[in-house]
Amino acid sequence: MAGHVQDRWWREKVDPESKQVVLGKNGKPEREKTDLYGLGLRYKVRYYDDAGKERSKSFPDKQLGKAQDFLTKMQHDVLAGEYMAPDAGKVLLKDFCEKYLKGRSQDPSSQETWQQIVSNYIYPFMGELPVGSITVDTMREYLAWMTNEKGISVNFQSQVWDILSSVLQAAKEERKIRTNPCRSRSLSRPRRVENKVVPWAETKLSKVELALPARWKIMVALGAGLGLRQGEVFAFTMDDVDREKMLYRCNRQIAIINNRLTFRLPKGHKTREIPLSEGVLERLDDYQENFPSVAITLPWSERDSKKFETVNLLIVNAHKVPNHRQTFNDEVWRTAVRRAQVERNPGGDGMHALRHLYASHLLAQGVSIRELAEYLGHTSPAFTLRKYAHLMPSSHHRARLAVNSMIKPRKPNPSTSGQTATGETVPDSRPEDV
Repeated sequence: MAGHVQDRWWREKVDPESKQVVLGKNGKPEREKTDLYGLGLRYKVRYYDDAGKERSKSFPDKQLGKAQDFLTKMQHDVLAGEYMAPDAGKVLLKDFCEKYLKGRSQDPSSQETWQQIVSNYIYPFMGELPVGSITVDTMREYLAWMTNEKGISVNFQSQVWDILSSVLQAAKEERKIRTNPCRSRSLSRPRRVENKVVPWAETKLSKVELALPARWKIMVALGAGLGLRQGEVFAFTMDDVDREKMLYRCNRQIAIINNRLTFRLPKGHKTREIPLSEGVLERLDDYQENFPSVAITLPWSERDSKKFETVNLLIVNAHKVPNHRQTFNDEVWRTAVRRAQVERNPGGDGMHALRHLYASHLLAQGVSIRELAEYLGHTSPAFTLRKYAHLMPSSHHRARLAVNSMIKPRKPNPSTSGQTATGETVPDSRPEDV
């Protein structure tokens, strides 16, 4: 590939009349000093980048070997598709990150979340650093900063780390940096601590429901009876109830975008149909008699949806407007939980606990993971399985019976096999099988 090392201090001597290079007694070209002799850096490497543009880099006297090695490396990088411009890593992380976010999901809620995270937890530490200067040591200091100065949980650290890693990976793919320091094997990145879901007891549910004001009691039936997320509860409308098929069609949620209430599709853009029980429908009908639905018009935050929609919302406050989620949580829900004087749940006592209770009850009644994933609006049954597998009824007893049918026991041993020697099933009432 084209490229060479230029000696700025010496050049080949040329005969002024013949314009030919003058050869010495050894047959090699004679050399003479240039006007630049002794001035500046001696060796200038000229090479071409992957776009065919000529570039150069200079080296001082007595570093011809380094200059030649540099030329060889640049030529190799261009041929291997690994070339990185010398000034590529000078872009500030903040500037590159803002550019990167433009290519991410344009969902307003996602964009708002990303902006909040990078502005509060990435830019203050390294936003003004050139991406090329961010090293593994930088990341070690960053881990300590998140833990000691920001004091954020390891689960949130993991989320922030993933965002930063994706930004730096994009910088690597765009040849701004050679490696992504977030992926260094010498680092122990923050690992999420998955706390097992601990469903509420039904007695706790009843106490909290009693402690809620009359206007808000229906939230319990919608959360624990339909498994709706809080934003989906606030967007509930009787118009999406199919009484003939006994279904509720979850078509929207209320979200807060730029501190403004908006309609948007459910999480993951997954609308869904949820079986509606007779008991929940009775509660809904009774509630609507006392608190009639109110027609509410809100903007849609989805770019491919209508700009505004009017929906007959069942859940509104005393002023007949949708409640702000944070206001409801602070002033209504947490107050009711305190008044109920219930034992604190290790998995949390927010409204999402109703959704967990819904999932646990369906699993206990034999609803499959695939069906439950559809009712909850999860991205895949695999996610639902990871979240709720520990709540599924034990199959130990069935497993013992299956093996006994293949490897038959010689002696009756009901406590371990569940069968007699003749193959008759006997009761096994140990706690793991109840």
